[in-house]
Amino acid sequence: MNGSLRPRLVAMLAGVLLSACQSGNDSQAVTNVPEADGPSSAAPAAKLVPLPGYEGTVPALTQTTTVRLATAAGDVVIEVYPEAAPNAAQRFVELARSGFFDDTPVSRVVAGFVAQFGINWRAPHRAWENRMFRDDPTLFALERGTLAFAKAGPDTNSTQVFINYRENNQLADPQYNFTVFGKVVSGMDVVDRFVRVGDPSGGLDQGRLWADGGAYLDSLTVKPTMIVTATVVQ
Repeated sequence: MNGSLRPRLVAMLAGVLLSACQSGNDSQAVTNVPEADGPSSAAPAAKLVPLPGYEGTVPALTQTTTVRLATAAGDVVIEVYPEAAPNAAQRFVELARSGFFDDTPVSRVVAGFVAQFGINWRAPHRAWENRMFRDDPTLFALERGTLAFAKAGPDTNSTQVFINYRENNQLADPQYNFTVFGKVVSGMDVVDRFVRVGDPSGGLDQGRLWADGGAYLDSLTVKPTMIVTATVVQ
């Protein structure tokens, strides 16, 4: 993906939707948990809310996969709902299982908007950058704590994910079509503590992160919050 198409999570929208920007700083904390073999059949503890006008038409959320992000700021527990957005849910769990998110920065934090992560410049993880997947239908509200993939246009989802700090249903508009696939069910206070670094609207330089993130992070005076591990848990 060339630099102009990097998924700035509505970088093109930021000026229209918000004047706030993003970036991330912190560290990490490791928690060892067993891997799950697949989605649990138990009903999610925190169900998603349908977008206005979709009440009664959205799929039932009968399955959930739990992913724990261990960060230096504390643990963040995410429930992923395969029935809400099958393509996005599958990719997020794939990335977590592969170790893609381990030792990576929260690269954008916009107060009152979103926190974004999902760049790993190390081999073999870097190859995921251009493995795009097709959009899912946008059915559920982008409430505080929900997650969606960042992208640069239709069907350009790959690795970058954002957590909503507030209700951002404007991002569900068909011209943007950001699709909720999961929700933070524990540790939203940790997400609130993610450090803002880099450009106030764009966060850290994505091109430099993909090219040589280690050297780039070493050069920063203020360090971003790091995700130590992402683990799929029973």
